[in-house]
Amino acid sequence: MQALPYAIPAAAAALAYLDGRHAISYDLKLLGPFVATQLFAAKRHERNDDINLFYALENHAKSANAGHVWIIFQGKQYTYAQAYEIVLKYGTWLKSKGVQKNEIVAMDFMNSELFIWIWFGLWSIGAKPAFINYNLTGKPLLHTIRTSTARLVLVGEESRGKFSEDVMAEHGFTAVSTEGPPPEQPANYHFHLEGGDTSASVARHSKVHSVDSAQPQRRKLELIFFDKGLEAFILETKPIRQPNSERGNQQKNDMAMLIYTSGTTGLPKPAVMAWGKATLGSKFVAGWIPIKKTDVMYTSMPLYHSSASVLGVCAVLNAGATICLSKKFSHKTFWPEVRSSNATIIHYVGETCRYLLSAPPSDQDKSHRVYSAFGNGLRPDVWQPFKDRFNIGTILEFYAATEAPGGMWNRSTNSFSAGAIGRNGTLAHLLMGSSLCVVKMDPESEPPEPLRDLTTGLCKMAGWNEPGELLYKLDPQNISLKFQGYFGNDKATNSKIIRNVKAKGDAYFRTGDLMRWDKEGRWYFVDRIGDTFRWKAENVSTAEVADIVGRHPAIEEANVYGVLVPRHDGRAGCAAVVLKPGESVPPSEHTLKSLAEHMTKTLPGFAVPLFIRVTREMHTTGTNKQQKHLFQRDGIDVRRVEEAGDVLYWLKDATYQRFTERDLERMSGGLVKL
Repeated sequence: MQALPYAIPAAAAALAYLDGRHAISYDLKLLGPFVATQLFAAKRHERNDDINLFYALENHAKSANAGHVWIIFQGKQYTYAQAYEIVLKYGTWLKSKGVQKNEIVAMDFMNSELFIWIWFGLWSIGAKPAFINYNLTGKPLLHTIRTSTARLVLVGEESRGKFSEDVMAEHGFTAVSTEGPPPEQPANYHFHLEGGDTSASVARHSKVHSVDSAQPQRRKLELIFFDKGLEAFILETKPIRQPNSERGNQQKNDMAMLIYTSGTTGLPKPAVMAWGKATLGSKFVAGWIPIKKTDVMYTSMPLYHSSASVLGVCAVLNAGATICLSKKFSHKTFWPEVRSSNATIIHYVGETCRYLLSAPPSDQDKSHRVYSAFGNGLRPDVWQPFKDRFNIGTILEFYAATEAPGGMWNRSTNSFSAGAIGRNGTLAHLLMGSSLCVVKMDPESEPPEPLRDLTTGLCKMAGWNEPGELLYKLDPQNISLKFQGYFGNDKATNSKIIRNVKAKGDAYFRTGDLMRWDKEGRWYFVDRIGDTFRWKAENVSTAEVADIVGRHPAIEEANVYGVLVPRHDGRAGCAAVVLKPGESVPPSEHTLKSLAEHMTKTLPGFAVPLFIRVTREMHTTGTNKQQKHLFQRDGIDVRRVEEAGDVLYWLKDATYQRFTERDLERMSGGLVKL
């Protein structure tokens, strides 16, 4: 017995060693919520037929949590009980407009409580919202309306001007009447679908309306423009709860809503957001963070995107906590709203944290209650400086896509997993490792395709720390069980499915993202497959080069892409950069030489950007994700670059020098060899 006092510390040390080596306690925090949602909660919802998140709101509104604040917007607060009653009123009004079970209704609104009232009002009557990006105008906007198959579009005050009769007519919408009785004052149009509704996904997930049976492609469209008068009218409506049958018979792979892709390489595509993600996915996030009832999550990201709507609003709802909405992101209002709402968790996407970091330092930087930052797209060069300046204890980084069947999760409290998009230990790998793989890419294929074994025809797996495309396993006999695809677009859906990967007949989802995974279980984003380019017979990762460029003291933000160069094979690297405040524009000779030295010392020769484009602002999406296509379109066309107000430089004589039309002419004539 005398040895016992010595044995206990030894055993504790051994357990601590095993935990540190295999990340067991870390995995349990990941696997616990996963098992609770994907097994127990999924079965319970199936048994009770209540996977619709309206029931989560109703349960809170009728519980001891009824008086707890769910939503804060511009100083106004709404408890769960208040929100529930308002949602019922909106559902009753929508029902009076003829909205039926499983009908898709499009909505174009900026962030506000009104967005949530309409969204949950639709769910309360068994209908399905299609979230329209309020930044869209013209052809992309009307394309999203068409592909949603909606016959009713609800429009916020800020978006009304985009739907003028002239714009509608230009894009094939014939006016029937453009004014109606108050308070709705609807505008009515006829239009023709472009064949999208022949897809099996349309028939399965929605209820569509034709003008007449003789012309099933001819559809009617009603626009209702919201203003304060209509909102007041709806709030006077008697709240009527629709019977459960209106929301019933929904499985986890049935559509909850439509959320559109960003459309950076083409027109936006409607991705089916299933209940399995909307309800179970958000419930998992609430458990993984974990969100406590006393927490307040602040988001300034747009609700039309799944990160803010599903992983923000819905996760908070599942936890019975509070969400504070901002109308839109601004570094000037971000921290004041965080402080006034007593937020404990902040939500970010893309370059949000970089923009916050670029604001002038303040003695209020650490004056807040925030203990975690949750989101995706935090770049490695921003990660630690952001944590340090604003005293953020934990970064909760994730990787996911609206349509993807899986995700990555990284809870980072120190430098060990800084910059990683995901992390797992031995236990999580054993239990979940078979659900994904990373495959080598064929460097010669265009468009890029996985590399296959010439004998077996199967894909070759990438090794540790070797970049490859991340794939998620699907059921080859029932693809829609995990991947519901793009609504009305079978071609786009099928393009995301790859077969015969590890075994004949199997099926996987293509993420389109290059990843690498190290032996410590850390996952790192390398690049979008379409963004990676080849130069000097080598693959260049735009994300990794941008990270290096962004570490130069004069650079505020960098966006790297490949450009075609006359009489040269492949694409040369070009970095569009925004200089830090205080740096002269155009940059000084010292800055240009310093940039060249920084690049050549820290990057392999083939990856050094041969061109620098100095720009005053970066092109980004509504969720602060960088866009490359406009820069790529201009390439090294000096005239187009300068018409945009930018300046182009090229690497010459150990520095970056102004690139002129004369230089381009000499290059085209074969007088310059890069």
